[in-house]
Amino acid sequence: MAILVAGGAGYIGSHVCKLLHKRGFSVVVYDSLIHGYRSFAKWGEFVQGDIGDAECLSLVFTRFKIDVVMHFCAFIEVGESVAEPEKYYKNNVQNTITLLEQMRKHGVNKFIFSSTAAVYGMPERMPIAEEDRKAPINPYGKSKLMVEQILEDYAQAYDFRSIRFRYFNAAGADPDAEIGEAHVPETHLIPLILDAALGRRESIKVFGTDYDTKDGTCVRDYIHVNDLADAHIRGAEYLLDGGQTSYFNLGSGSDFTVREMLETVRRVTGRDFKVVEIERRPGDPPYLIASSDKAQKILDWKPGFSLEDIVRTAWVWQKCLADKTLT
Repeated sequence: MAILVAGGAGYIGSHVCKLLHKRGFSVVVYDSLIHGYRSFAKWGEFVQGDIGDAECLSLVFTRFKIDVVMHFCAFIEVGESVAEPEKYYKNNVQNTITLLEQMRKHGVNKFIFSSTAAVYGMPERMPIAEEDRKAPINPYGKSKLMVEQILEDYAQAYDFRSIRFRYFNAAGADPDAEIGEAHVPETHLIPLILDAALGRRESIKVFGTDYDTKDGTCVRDYIHVNDLADAHIRGAEYLLDGGQTSYFNLGSGSDFTVREMLETVRRVTGRDFKVVEIERRPGDPPYLIASSDKAQKILDWKPGFSLEDIVRTAWVWQKCLADKTLT
């Protein structure tokens, strides 16, 4: 089976490509390299292109016999989406429609979509289940929910089947330290803390210590990137076996506060670092915890990495990254 991984040179996409390759799939990596790295595209044939480029996509679908498309090409920064909503709606929605159009023109009807817990907005209960209210509070979350709704309409109107995975906090790195997080700029908590532990930043900021949680800081659900990759492959196999359009949360179901994460990093790395506590950020919910029961039941999926595993693999990668120039 041949899988086209759009955004396969990015953080999550590259981990999916590696696991697909290990499990015997033929992989085509399609990436604009705006945020991805050519050196991450090690597992499969690489084609440089944008998902908004219909001509380039058409050439790819003509050249390769693609069975399933996985889509990781979204812009993902919440703050940037508020400042530049046009950029997010154009790439995350308009360009995705271009990709779907080319799939249909070339007879490819199985699609795995990288969605987000941001579609839920400010949750009404914990843990969050798939059927809970969707009310995103920023253009990033809104753009993802728009695509989810488009995929529902495609399932009704066309012979087109898809899986939408709503991620919680993707984290960690390849246990072999070949790939990992390398966002520019970096906004994710764990690599920021690890940078502080390495002395690459002066301190780590904690936004809000007065939440109604066990220690006053936000609670989040962290899921290892390889557990996400495993779910995507199971989703592809589900569609290939005749499964119908559906949607799944992907989280570990764990509930770690920011302070607990700081202590875990100190314990794993053996290093201390400066912490600066400041006021809350607007729009940060106190809790974000997933119920992934549906994925466990239907896809026979369950996370296998603990929080310490997540931090340990990220720590090894961040130390390697200090000596690398990514291209």
